[in-house]
Amino acid sequence: MIELKNVSFSYADSAVATLENLSVTIPTGSFVAIVGDNGAGKSTFCKLLNGIIPTFIDGELSGEIRVQGVKVREKKPAVLAKTVGYVYQDFENQLLRPKVLDDASFSLLNMGEEAYEELTMTILEALDLDHLADEYVWQLSGGQKHLLALAGVLVLSPEVLVLDEPIAQLDPYHAKKIYEQLAVLHRQGKTIIVIEHNTAFIGEYCDHVLFMKERNIRWFLPVKEALQRVEELTAGGIFPPQVTLLGHELVKRGLQPAGTLPITIHEALPYLHPLEARISRREKEVAQAEVPPLRQAVLNFQEVHLEYKKINDRPHPVITQLNLTIHRGDRVAIIGNNGAGKSSLLKMTVGLLKPKRGEIRLKEQLIHRLKAEEISNVIGYVYQNPEGMFIEDSIEKDIAFSMRARGIKDYQTRTEMLLTQFDLLALRHRDGRLLSGGQMRRASLAIGVALSPQILLLDEPTASLDMATRKRITSTLQALSESIETVMIATHDMQLVAEWATRIIVMNEGVILADGPREVIFQDTHLLERAGIVVPEIVQLSQQLSGVISYSVEEFVHQVEQGGRI
Repeated sequence: MIELKNVSFSYADSAVATLENLSVTIPTGSFVAIVGDNGAGKSTFCKLLNGIIPTFIDGELSGEIRVQGVKVREKKPAVLAKTVGYVYQDFENQLLRPKVLDDASFSLLNMGEEAYEELTMTILEALDLDHLADEYVWQLSGGQKHLLALAGVLVLSPEVLVLDEPIAQLDPYHAKKIYEQLAVLHRQGKTIIVIEHNTAFIGEYCDHVLFMKERNIRWFLPVKEALQRVEELTAGGIFPPQVTLLGHELVKRGLQPAGTLPITIHEALPYLHPLEARISRREKEVAQAEVPPLRQAVLNFQEVHLEYKKINDRPHPVITQLNLTIHRGDRVAIIGNNGAGKSSLLKMTVGLLKPKRGEIRLKEQLIHRLKAEEISNVIGYVYQNPEGMFIEDSIEKDIAFSMRARGIKDYQTRTEMLLTQFDLLALRHRDGRLLSGGQMRRASLAIGVALSPQILLLDEPTASLDMATRKRITSTLQALSESIETVMIATHDMQLVAEWATRIIVMNEGVILADGPREVIFQDTHLLERAGIVVPEIVQLSQQLSGVISYSVEEFVHQVEQGGRI
């Protein structure tokens, strides 16, 4: 059991409390999702449970915290680690050893466990990492590193497992694999606590939801009851599952009677049964890619091959024989499983990685012949891990940095505009590395567009964002479309892909499997399965009901209102 009584906490550098008078009891064996908008105090709450606060993070803490009957403040984190396992939002800080097997087994070795290798390999196999056991950690993709951090915690078999954004950088296949593994642990009696923005996974796997807002706990409820509170959740920056939003909209418009809303696709199918007469069951149409009008090519990749050498001097291919042209006005989503080469493609585009063979041209100019400042005048790049964008002691200085370095006279005016545009005014003097994950994302995007680039590259721009902030980011991208002509996004966020992209590139093991519009890509089930892609709930639901795709809740509801075709 986890008990908090009248707990408050303020960081040492903050005049405002991050948590105020929290009280909650979480029964042993619960599977709890903590939800709330960015900055609500979710990560701070979790760091109380294993003594990280206040042992390693300075601040003023009051109240009582007990985990499994033990007063947390009376035990060292090293002792609590046997009871409370924690996977951090900045998970790379948990990776300590050079090789995968060594890192995952690190804690077992420290405790003198003789069967450490066998126990560790069992966990690596469960997380689909066993084939990488002898690889060096630095060679892994971001998603694979996230899985490795989880493996290092699971080997200890803690009674309580806390995961801060466990699937933020994982492809849909591995995200589901993570939750299936957590479900196994839950059935074994473990207490699982996740900070999660993906409410579809919450509805499928969790049994309780803890909702945080304005530095406090608003409520702690069973998942079915919690996800019914659609308006309260959306007001707090949390969007319930698409099937729940669909039911809510149908009730509001008088198309369904009031009652319990579905929270999973399995519940949605019988829920929609009374509307079957309004849903067209025509044969599935095969979408054809329209031939786009002739447009200017802004990026061109010809026979590009990227590899790196392993320690044993053997080459490891990352991208193979890539041929690709990006045109002015494209909104490109690059999708694929972890390790597919998505981030490497973006890094080559800005010259951070140099291909072994082939040519990359930026508006007819070879990338490798351009200086870094010449590339950055045209291309803005926002990293997968936003903390890498911060080099100053405040985000205001970080946003202004590149403009000051270029001698832009009105940099202060533009800095102020970007702080306003990305809702950062209240955070302007904060060190970017100390912000919440969502706040970091907004700040890093502001840095990325500071020089008014014509082309913008974004690596996982919506990872760790609540849905309200995610929508704000996509709305901002739309608003920037007049000055930013072309956008390329590497992402696992299929809802973003469905609603935003005009072109989808599917990658797998360094090769482009497909390149086309969503109408073609989302109907190719064999392709999606091969690439480890799971389409959004509303796409799955519309396909199952009629074979014709709806890409958003609004589109689905509109078609039902018309009495017709979904």
